[in-house]
Amino acid sequence: MNYTILVTGAAYGTQNASTAFLFCKSLLKTNNILYSVFFYCDGVLNANSMITPAIDEFNLIEAWQKLNKKHKVKLYVCNSAALRRGIIEDEKLLNNKNVKTGNLAFFFQLSSLIELAHSIKICDRIIQF
Repeated sequence: MNYTILVTGAAYGTQNASTAFLFCKSLLKTNNILYSVFFYCDGVLNANSMITPAIDEFNLIEAWQKLNKKHKVKLYVCNSAALRRGIIEDEKLLNNKNVKTGNLAFFFQLSSLIELAHSIKICDRIIQF
């Protein structure tokens, strides 16, 4: 089955995002297809590269990034919700190197609700956390 996951909880302070991450890992282990993860409302805080958990805490932002790198799962972030919460993307090309000056974490991409609607249309299930 094809799944889209909708995350509306912040990376820390609630269990929504961490439960969503564990669910995503379980989906991939059972050979289901995880088409995308869409971060909306406070869920966009999962894409904030400025969040630094304590050394003995699980780094959820890094875990989302590893999920993208390993399984090519699309990590969409609602642009308007991100702007309301101070998450911006700003990349500059300096000496042929991309330098990130915003706080949108790598492997996350800003998108609109149209991308969520498209994901819902092509997937069998959407699950919200």
